[in-house]
Amino acid sequence: MKRWYLYLIAVPLGLGGLVYLVGLNFSVNFADMWSRDHQAKNTQHDVGKIPEGNAVPKEVLRLRHKHQLRPLTEREEGTKIEELPDGVYGFSMCSVVALRATRGNTFSLEIQKHDGIIFYVGYASDEEIDQYLTRQKNFHILTSPHPRKGASSLFEIPVEFVSKCEERPMGDGYLFDLFVTAIPELQI
Repeated sequence: MKRWYLYLIAVPLGLGGLVYLVGLNFSVNFADMWSRDHQAKNTQHDVGKIPEGNAVPKEVLRLRHKHQLRPLTEREEGTKIEELPDGVYGFSMCSVVALRATRGNTFSLEIQKHDGIIFYVGYASDEEIDQYLTRQKNFHILTSPHPRKGASSLFEIPVEFVSKCEERPMGDGYLFDLFVTAIPELQI
């Protein structure tokens, strides 16, 4: 009978020592675990799946680094974007009310908040980006979250410049049609 007590003590100590030696980190943030929203997300747009193995493009990583952005945390998920601090990025469809911490399996756009401004970030054609940079009026920018044929240039545009955003199904994903009526003059 005394052997069982020995095993009950030796096995947990052995496992604890093994975890220590291997250097595994079994810490769990219980606050995040309990605050998670267990409802299905983006079920309306599950048609637009991102192909498996899609890594974050290098240009996007450079842009995040340039603006010193951190990912939205799960605790911040669902918070109104105006209430989020500067220096974050997350993901959303056209209605940029609140962000998600992960893109998930939908073709949502990356949304970045820095310098007090909220930006759509995506890929478009050079011609469409040129219309934006030359401050033209009444034009569309067909944007996608990943480079595609004919639209491989990364750009960012303030959400307030876009008068209308529409999600357009295309193949196995979405294009985002950003309509810009006029770009406000810079206040210097």
